[in-house]
Amino acid sequence: MNMLAILGFATIGTLLLLVALTRIPVIAALVLTPVVAAVAGGFGSQLGAFAVDGLRTVAPIAALIMFAVLYFGLMIDVGLFTPLIRRLVGFVRGDPIKLCLATAALAMLVALDGDGATTFLISITALLPVHRRIGVNPLILPAIVALSAGVMNLLPWGGPTARAMSVLRADVDQIFVPVLPAMIVGILWVFFVAWRLGIAERRRLASQWNELSGTQPIIAVTSEAAAPARGALFAFNAALTVLVIFFLLQGLFARWISLPELPASLLFMTAFAIALPINRRTATAQREQMSAHAANAVLVVSLILAAGVFTGILNGTGMIKAMATLLASNTPPALSPWLSQIVAITSMPLSLVFTPDAYYFGVLPVLADAAAAVGNDPLAIGRAAILGQMTTGFPLSPLTASTFILLGLSGVSLRDHQKFVFRWAFGTTVVMTIVASATGAI
Repeated sequence: MNMLAILGFATIGTLLLLVALTRIPVIAALVLTPVVAAVAGGFGSQLGAFAVDGLRTVAPIAALIMFAVLYFGLMIDVGLFTPLIRRLVGFVRGDPIKLCLATAALAMLVALDGDGATTFLISITALLPVHRRIGVNPLILPAIVALSAGVMNLLPWGGPTARAMSVLRADVDQIFVPVLPAMIVGILWVFFVAWRLGIAERRRLASQWNELSGTQPIIAVTSEAAAPARGALFAFNAALTVLVIFFLLQGLFARWISLPELPASLLFMTAFAIALPINRRTATAQREQMSAHAANAVLVVSLILAAGVFTGILNGTGMIKAMATLLASNTPPALSPWLSQIVAITSMPLSLVFTPDAYYFGVLPVLADAAAAVGNDPLAIGRAAILGQMTTGFPLSPLTASTFILLGLSGVSLRDHQKFVFRWAFGTTVVMTIVASATGAI
């Protein structure tokens, strides 16, 4: 078991080093690292089955992303978001500070549904043209959206908090409510970070910034297609998009409206199948429309499939389970009184190592039992865990498919994204940990 755990840590460490320190493509690192590790561990004969199992788990996400990119690409090309972009540009008046604050606010509102993929799809699609128009650093949009989605992922209907409550047999009042003050401070921290990034961008763009008139620099916007929709066609596209977003966010309205739950992948497939022939009438126009966004779709889908191979092999070989057991069972007794603070501080970085299921169902129960054995509150361990593990950490983790949605739509690399946003995401966890400790939540 220990050797398997060591192999697992070595595999993930190698992946992170390859991504951070070399120019090896992320897709190559995601595929080759676990394959080599599995063969070295004696799992060569089962390698194919493990990889296929992993691919099955991410296939719906891959389909979702492909058709979401094609659908939103079409809507951008026909000018559906042009009025929104003009209003946003008018509001921010070329000021990167206002843009960064507006980005955080919009992402947090969308993240109320608790789904990271939806948050990234809507936020990036709506705001990317505005960020490009003003000329903001391309890494800032995914960074702010990631930070916003991360802190909002503490909500009770988010995956990490729900898992923690399930494992510890606790309810919302026991897990989420005590950390609510910390979450509020975390939200304020994200706005502070957005403000800081906006200040830095204002300085960088000082040569283009006009303090007197407040006009924005003229930056070319990519993906400006011919034949924009007008009149009835514009109204149809708007109604179809609102309907798509409504079904994506239907969890927010489930209390009042009972609707059939449509998989997001099928939703975007259907929407694109309707919108394409209506907006592009000829076969040539349809082919050109799909070709215009095929490169982005293929890039992100290939990364998601590669991530599926990575997690499938690590789960199938038992490396994830072995790592969880080794980590939880080797906590020094002298650290037990500070266990909740240690769990909180390490929770965000461990999102790069453990999937949410492995951490919450494997590591958390053992840590909670260890805390109870020395007289600590095991529920405090659960509250500490959600301060970072797959909350602030999930938009940076190569183990979550939604990370590649964020990156694919933004057009930035995992390596650059992690380098840029890690300290801010870790800072969110540290700030919330301090508040949670001060309020007695952990």
